[in-house]
Amino acid sequence: MEKKTLADVPDEDFLRLEHQICFSLHAASRAFNGVYRTVLKDLGLTYPQYLVMLVLWEHGELPVKEIGEHLRLDSGTLSPLLKRLESTGYVERRRSTEDERSVTARPTQAGRALREKALGMPRRIAEATGLTPARIRALREELDELTRTLDAAPH
Repeated sequence: MEKKTLADVPDEDFLRLEHQICFSLHAASRAFNGVYRTVLKDLGLTYPQYLVMLVLWEHGELPVKEIGEHLRLDSGTLSPLLKRLESTGYVERRRSTEDERSVTARPTQAGRALREKALGMPRRIAEATGLTPARIRALREELDELTRTLDAAPH
């Protein structure tokens, strides 16, 4: 019989690895990384670089701070990603003329051309999950809700 509330679950059960939602998410993330590593090899991108490019393809030129907000990355993590993408010729960074502390990034011509090569990637990833589009959407919505809940929780 399913327990109705967290209070119904014995403390001992919480210490079982198989009951850890965070571990299930971690394991799924590692499995996704393996699939992405294979799929993205054709583009010559890592998964974090791909995420940066997704944001830039969708929004065009953005302040680096905004890219970080979209990806939930701090500047210490994002700056090396942008530097690497710039060295491959996919991204151009520019210091703002109004506020030289602010840097923007945008896809270059090569970066925009890479988007065309990437068009089939999300479908390949979705197919690898074995889930229907409706189930993928529902799972993503549940995870987004979980993220919002955890962000609002006292730390």
